[in-house]
Amino acid sequence: MFKLAHNGNILMDVKSASPPSAAFIIEALEKSQFADCEVDHDSIDAYFKSDFPESQLVVAKQYDAEFTVTLSDDKMQAFGQLKTARGGKTIALEEAKKVIIKAGVSRGYKQAYLEKILSKQFELPPGEEASGIIAQGRPPQDGQSAKLLPHVQTLKERLKQPRMREDGTVDMRDFGKLASVSPGDLLVTQRPATPGKEGFTVTGESIEAKAGESFQLMAGEGTEINPSNPLELIATIAGCPSDIGNGMRVDDVFTIADVTVKSGHVDFNGSVVVTHNVEPGMRVTAKGDITILGTVESGELVAGGNIEVKGGVIGHVDHQNNEQGLTCKLSAKGNVEIAHGQYTYLEGENIFINKQSNHCDIKAQRLVQVGTGEHPNGKLIGGSIIDAQMIVAGEIGSGSGAKMMIYLARKGIQITEDTDTLFKEVAATNESLDQLQQAIEKAELVKDTEKKQQLKTKIGATQMHYCQQAEQLEKQLYQLDHDLHELLEDTKLSANKALHSGVEIHIFDRVYKTTRSYPPCTASLQDNQVKIDFKTAGN
Repeated sequence: MFKLAHNGNILMDVKSASPPSAAFIIEALEKSQFADCEVDHDSIDAYFKSDFPESQLVVAKQYDAEFTVTLSDDKMQAFGQLKTARGGKTIALEEAKKVIIKAGVSRGYKQAYLEKILSKQFELPPGEEASGIIAQGRPPQDGQSAKLLPHVQTLKERLKQPRMREDGTVDMRDFGKLASVSPGDLLVTQRPATPGKEGFTVTGESIEAKAGESFQLMAGEGTEINPSNPLELIATIAGCPSDIGNGMRVDDVFTIADVTVKSGHVDFNGSVVVTHNVEPGMRVTAKGDITILGTVESGELVAGGNIEVKGGVIGHVDHQNNEQGLTCKLSAKGNVEIAHGQYTYLEGENIFINKQSNHCDIKAQRLVQVGTGEHPNGKLIGGSIIDAQMIVAGEIGSGSGAKMMIYLARKGIQITEDTDTLFKEVAATNESLDQLQQAIEKAELVKDTEKKQQLKTKIGATQMHYCQQAEQLEKQLYQLDHDLHELLEDTKLSANKALHSGVEIHIFDRVYKTTRSYPPCTASLQDNQVKIDFKTAGN
């Protein structure tokens, strides 16, 4: 009844016996060997409508299985799409592989993925589609940054672990015996940065990995790089280890209960720990860190490292001083951290005040932060910020509108003064070069050849000197311009709860005076003006 033509059509001989209906043809097809072929309903319908039907009727068409490959936009995945055969041939594994190769897939291919898709030919009905991943690229794995692995407990870590009393309470003034090391002890090991592992696309292109950041292991005072292992830092003296940037140092540590008139002032080459208080009029000076577990009242602390006061620092206006200075002063080359401050002068790289600052004069190289956590909410009331690059607090100023002066990026003024000086030097250098050019022109008029050459050689050497000087001045000008831009870009005041009236904000050489209280906001230099930007919810 049915036969297969060379073009895949399924033909029915209707010349000898005309079928009674389309339903009859379809039912006969379903019982024949061509049951899986795609029925050509249009051809069958046309036959029954035609006045002059053909002698052979196309009733169905045979289709082989189809397999195609597509790539993701980033070429990190290749997908195989299968359409099962409709009476035709299934697609063999080797044929499918050729399609994959033709699509440009060269890496990340797994035959198990392909076999899983092709197996659907024997599970799905004819003409159904199936798809799946046949190749997977590999994203690059960035390298790990270098890291310090400490082998000893530092003073700072020790002070985070107060001792437990027998009754279960914590003695916040007792931190046990000071950690100490001996010469030759291993302090810290540097885990080197790793280069990362490159990735690849399914088409074989390599994706470069980002290498981990590295740094130079730093040997502070009392330490050295291990001569037999450049990744190890060892102690050279007995003492207490302290963290420094990318390394450690070892200090002799002086510990005292109270600094009083009885003890006298403390002046020590290493670090100092005061387990109780510093009384009025007393001074503590240390080349290393100063740690006060109690309070400081009208005292003076000067540290070559960091200063940390677990309690408050309290002073008052010194009326005996014509400048009306403050009686309590803390100055550190590193950071200063206190619980709260009142009428105190604070100076350091960064100033951290955990709760509140009342009428303090503060000078920081970088950050003044009042409050703790990711969104500090401490109060910065009265006093003045003599200089800083960034201020972060909950409230700045007071609700009464009392005047408060804040100076940010004052070092920018010095940069501009240095720039002006350099411009004058550049002008003078250029003038000297012009004069030397005139001298060369005059030398050309000298008739004596030998004398002319001597003059030109001498002038040329001087010209070379001034050219090098001009080049050096240009480099210095570029650096100053870069420093100023970087300084101003990072300068900002941030009030997480309120910025009150009466606050006079100086950023570089621009001024903004608050005349009302603002909700959470920031102040920064934009378009050469101090502008206030209000924070949105969640920021």
